[in-house]
Amino acid sequence: MNAHHDHTGPRDAHPSAAGPLPVTSPGFTDEPQITLRGPGQLADALPYMLGFHPTDSVVLLALHGEHGRFGGRLRLGIPASPREWAPVAEQLAECLVEGCERRGSRPDGVVVFLCQDPAADEEDGRRVMQRLRPFAQKLRTACGALDVPVYEALCISGGRFWSYCCPDSDCCPPGGTALAPPGTSVMAAAAAYAGIHVRGSLRDMEARLRPRPTGPTTAAQEHALDTASASLVHRILSAKEATRVREETIRLAQRLIDRLSEHPPLSDDSAGDKRDDALIDDREAAELIVGLQDRRTRDRAAEWMEGAAADRALRLWRALARRCVGAYGEHAAAPLTLAGWVAWSAGDEPTARVALALALEADPEYVFARLLHQACNEQLDPETLRHCLRGERDAREGAEDRRSGRRRTAVRGSGARAVRRKLRARTSSPRPTTTNTPPPGPTRRGPDAPPARTRTVRGGGLRGAQDGRTAERHDDLRGTGGRNASDGGSAG
Repeated sequence: MNAHHDHTGPRDAHPSAAGPLPVTSPGFTDEPQITLRGPGQLADALPYMLGFHPTDSVVLLALHGEHGRFGGRLRLGIPASPREWAPVAEQLAECLVEGCERRGSRPDGVVVFLCQDPAADEEDGRRVMQRLRPFAQKLRTACGALDVPVYEALCISGGRFWSYCCPDSDCCPPGGTALAPPGTSVMAAAAAYAGIHVRGSLRDMEARLRPRPTGPTTAAQEHALDTASASLVHRILSAKEATRVREETIRLAQRLIDRLSEHPPLSDDSAGDKRDDALIDDREAAELIVGLQDRRTRDRAAEWMEGAAADRALRLWRALARRCVGAYGEHAAAPLTLAGWVAWSAGDEPTARVALALALEADPEYVFARLLHQACNEQLDPETLRHCLRGERDAREGAEDRRSGRRRTAVRGSGARAVRRKLRARTSSPRPTTTNTPPPGPTRRGPDAPPARTRTVRGGGLRGAQDGRTAERHDDLRGTGGRNASDGGSAG
């Protein structure tokens, strides 16, 4: 019997040891425990571990203890160039191991998944499996170099899976093995019992946050953004006009949220997004996008974070992210960060991670996104941040009643600036963060690991007029964007 018949997780350092792999999936309580037997059940469990189907992704799952309990997880887009596979493999292995150690337990083993559907020039998943085999080997070597063995490495492509570790063709045929029909596995049953839902594929989740394909509406939206930038940027940078623009932007956002509230969400996400897009004209979207580049305005907007207001705000931030077209792609960092914050505040961590990763792809130096991304991945409690934002709102609404310095001292530390201070304090670490967080460096790809790129500044734009965005660095911010930055400018 081969290793797949015997076990799918470590009992000791040798893969022939007997015993199945009990798994406590993230999102479940301590009970029940689900025992996974064989690579097929491992492949089926992956979407429930992440909350979505990880298309075009490499995923590493840490195993702990005698029976191979799942622990930390890390997902990254598969680098397009094979030249990047070796350094990326080393970074991924190091990030996963050190992240688990920071959480108190060094992993005893790793399970690797390579998930990618066949490209147009590939006949089937088997060719994908063969093409990615060197990457799988480099991941196994990188983990082994850290004394953490890879107990299983699977390629999932075209509805089938292959094992890179099993040499037995009877167990793992060359043509691959079909995945179980959706909803028929033990993991699916346990997830349904626990109320855990898979939100579709990563590609589908990203499509709700990215601009639509190029068309006539794209040109009109870009023209509206040009006009709004020419009208608002100089006012935002003016000490006399900034407060007025801030209030105008918040009032506009409130009007749009009220407008969306008149149209309940549709069961079809795509149809609902198209309807939301139609409810917001190009001028309104452009003025709000440009206005949100101001940091204080963005922090005010983050106060729509609870209850029905949060659901409507999330629809608005998604719609604005889809309108950041052409040269204004970097402007999407603000609405994407707000979308990630609202989703995290509402308990939807998979959506939050996707939105925050796309925000970092749009602007790797966007500090608020980096802090939120790391805090979400570290599974911190968002209530701390909600409390800070409530304090900012209460302090602002009661400003006219504050008549003494003593009262101002009482509310100090409860504002949006305190949000960033607390995030920095709670997520500070000398190395990259743990689960599902991209490693640092210019070799990263995919939504969780935006590549370093040259910033494009449109003439006179707010993004290019920051006073210290890139000049100041903080060691305690490493880990979410692969670079260090501070929140020095008003659009950070």
